[in-house]
Amino acid sequence: MNAKAWLEAARLRTLPLSVSGILVGSFYAFSQGYINWAILALALVTTLGLQVLSNFANDYGDGVKGTDNEHRIGPQRAIQKGAITIPAMKKGIIITSVLTLIAAVVLIYVSFGRENFGYSVFFFVLGLSAVAAAIKYTVGSNAYGYRGLGDVFVFIFFGLVSVIGCYFLFAQKVDMLVILPAISVGLLSVAVLNLNNMRDVVSDTMSGKNTIVVKMGAKAAKTYHYTVICLALALTLAFAVLSHFRPVQYIFLIAYIPFFIHLKTVAKNTVPRDLDPELKKVALGTFFLSVLLCIALQL
Repeated sequence: MNAKAWLEAARLRTLPLSVSGILVGSFYAFSQGYINWAILALALVTTLGLQVLSNFANDYGDGVKGTDNEHRIGPQRAIQKGAITIPAMKKGIIITSVLTLIAAVVLIYVSFGRENFGYSVFFFVLGLSAVAAAIKYTVGSNAYGYRGLGDVFVFIFFGLVSVIGCYFLFAQKVDMLVILPAISVGLLSVAVLNLNNMRDVVSDTMSGKNTIVVKMGAKAAKTYHYTVICLALALTLAFAVLSHFRPVQYIFLIAYIPFFIHLKTVAKNTVPRDLDPELKKVALGTFFLSVLLCIALQL
């Protein structure tokens, strides 16, 4: 087995973004006295499993459909360059799905035990849905990523489910305020996907991958991008105000600076290829904002 090829296919650079919601949901629960490090650890493992699964499935789906071709701007993927065969990647997807579901089952048991069977069933179904959604993004004839629905999946699972769901695992209730950072993390995750689609708009159009950017056009996609990021930052600030943060807790505002610089870069951009470095900036910026927000919640 080529370990290097599998690590590249796992796309480690995408992992910090995927855990941002877990951290925010967990540390908001911690701030209210619901502290359980085992739940945090298992939630991180489950989420990382889902992200790797999504990356494998994306590599497989786009590779089989021929979307990953010489016109694509981003790094070459495993199937595209022949580092991993299609049957091997399919096997990798199955193994990762099983391991992720096992982690999810253990997480559910640690969170709810035997007493809350209803909650356990609900979260198990949610876990199955997350696995199915990760695979169906680009795999199959009805892949929703090819119909402009990728943003919806990212917003729901990397924002709402990640933050609110994780908080519920600790507190076993829903706090209305946690919805605000959940929306924020979801929107920033959407911004990363939108950047990816803005960068690949030419190759996606040629291969029939009808992302939101392909449907609305480059100019409207920029406006959409500004709106998504600005709304996310505004809602995070609203969360701080409504949570009665003390002045020192507004440390998270430092993370806003890279986003403002990023928006200026996007506004001036005329060549889709040049947006590639911005993907990492927004992904790491989201992670940085989440970490600072977690620190603020503990001050």
